[in-house]
Amino acid sequence: MADLIVAETIYVLESYYEVPRRMIAISMRSLLAVESIICVDASLLLRSIEVYETERIDFAEAYLVACAESTGVVSVSSFDKSIDRVETVSRIEPY
Repeated sequence: MADLIVAETIYVLESYYEVPRRMIAISMRSLLAVESIICVDASLLLRSIEVYETERIDFAEAYLVACAESTGVVSVSSFDKSIDRVETVSRIEPY
C-alpha cells in the first residue's frame, strides 16, 4: 500500500465522513496489520499514525515528523506551526 493511499484515506475519513481521529488511527493500524497489505515501510506509517493521533496534527505533518525521526533529521522546514508541539523535531520557518 502506498503511503499516499494512507494519507488520502485519512483525509477522506476525516473531512468527508467526519470520523474521529482516534477511530481513524485504530482503523488504519488494523488495515496495516492485514498480512495481505504490503507497505514499503510499515513502521514509518505506524509512527506517522501515532504522531497524527497523539500530537493532534495533520497526517501530512505527522508523516514529515516520522520521516525526520527515522532518518535522524532534527529540524524540518514548514509553515505549519502545529509541528512545534512535537518534541522530537524542531520546526524552521521557511523564508
